Amino acid sequence: MTDGVTAGGESSGFGRRFAALIYDCLLLWALLMIYTAACLAFTPGHVAVTRESAGSFYFLYRGGEVLVIGGYYVLNWLRSGQTLGMRAWRLRTVTDRGTPLGWRSAMLRFACGFLAWPPAALGVLWLYIDPDRLAVHDRLSGTRVVRSARG
Repeated sequence: MTDGVTAGGESSGFGRRFAALIYDCLLLWALLMIYTAACLAFTPGHVAVTRESAGSFYFLYRGGEVLVIGGYYVLNWLRSGQTLGMRAWRLRTVTDRGTPLGWRSAMLRFACGFLAWPPAALGVLWLYIDPDRLAVHDRLSGTRVVRSARG
C-alpha cells in the first residue's frame, strides 16, 4: 500500500476532509441546539445549562452532547460510510480492506478522532507524512477516507 491507493480507492487529502468537517459542523450545530433546547426543560428557571444552574445535571448534559456527536458520525458511517459533509465532497469511510465499517471500527474511529484533530489538526495532517496517506485516527482504527466515484 503506497501512494495512498488501496482496494477501497485513493486516500483523501486534508482539504476535502476539512471541508467535509465544516459541513458536518453546521449540521451538528443544529442538532446540538435541538438537544440543548430539550435539556433546558430540566434546568431550574429554564436558563443556560451551566454547573451553577444545573448542578450535577450539567455533567449528564455534557455526556449527552458527546453522544449526539458520536451518534451522528457512527450511525452515518455504519449506514453508508458517509456523513452529509462527506457526501458533498465525495468521500467515504471504509476499512483498510475497502469494506464498509462495522460497529467496532466505527466506534474506534470516532474515539481516535478526538486524538487526531486537536491540537491544530496535527493528527490529520500526519497523512502527508504517512506512506499510505493515513491520518492518525485512520491508522489506529484500521479505517481510511477515500474518494467516492462520481454518480
